[in-house]
Amino acid sequence: MTLRRGALRSLLAVAAVGLVPAGVAAAGHATTSEAALPAGTEAAAQTAVLFDDFDYTTHTDPRLRERGWTVRSYGGGPGVGGDTWAPENVGFVDGDGGRVLRLEATTDGTEAGTAQAEILHQRKFHHGTYAARVRFTDTPVSGPDGDELVQAFFTITPLRFPDDPEYGELDFEYLPNGGWGQADSALFLTSWETYDPAGDARNESTAVPGGQAGWHDLVVQADGTSLRYHVDGRLVAEHSGDVYPDTPMAIHFNQWFIETGFLDSPVSRTWEQQVDWVYHAKDEIVSPDEVLAEVAGYRGAGVGHVDTVPAP
Repeated sequence: MTLRRGALRSLLAVAAVGLVPAGVAAAGHATTSEAALPAGTEAAAQTAVLFDDFDYTTHTDPRLRERGWTVRSYGGGPGVGGDTWAPENVGFVDGDGGRVLRLEATTDGTEAGTAQAEILHQRKFHHGTYAARVRFTDTPVSGPDGDELVQAFFTITPLRFPDDPEYGELDFEYLPNGGWGQADSALFLTSWETYDPAGDARNESTAVPGGQAGWHDLVVQADGTSLRYHVDGRLVAEHSGDVYPDTPMAIHFNQWFIETGFLDSPVSRTWEQQVDWVYHAKDEIVSPDEVLAEVAGYRGAGVGHVDTVPAP
């Protein structure tokens, strides 16, 4: 069911506390037909949306956990190995249009002197539309330039074992200093079927060369059969159903260093990535313009957080 866009505001007060009535779809959504979804998936019949404006105080703000977010503190990949994920590198600052999420990554070129940042939501997102407004950077805010690193907005499923058939991943990954075969800046859009850490990878990847410093509206549409990646309203990649995720995923933002791409310098440097908001519409394909209208509607009504997406 699709409502007139003007009906959105009448839903906001209810959606803000997660009590949208069954049978109601958010205004402005193009509801996916049942034919466009995998067998056994019902077309969206009610509002099922995540929207977060990241209006928090610090990484210890209790509302983060209450709303399904985890600030990463555990070790492991990607990036530099060991216990290099620092919760204090996840923060919130005043930015363009209000409060924004800030991810900080610092290094002196050694594992011991490296601290990366990641924040993730719970694993409950599958078909539908994912979007975020992200600010990429091409130079560190302090220290010398030259490190190869990744600034990312992505969804992912845990890999339980090599070539796990239930694995899935959808990536926007910006490399300001190149890497992965690119000599210069590039934005990688990658859809993963699965992989083996020993080397085998099954994915489709599109590299968009060139600098991407500044704010960008990132949207990926997952309609059950294909994946369409948009940057600032422009379709830049479409990947086939062969790499379509098979199970629900978690939403992540992170910034990390490619372990083989450190600048040869002992001088400490700090990189920054920012996120203005994140949005997901369950089982609905929403155009990039409609996403921006939805976000503007929530903000205009003073709603900073909505989550009516059910946990699996």
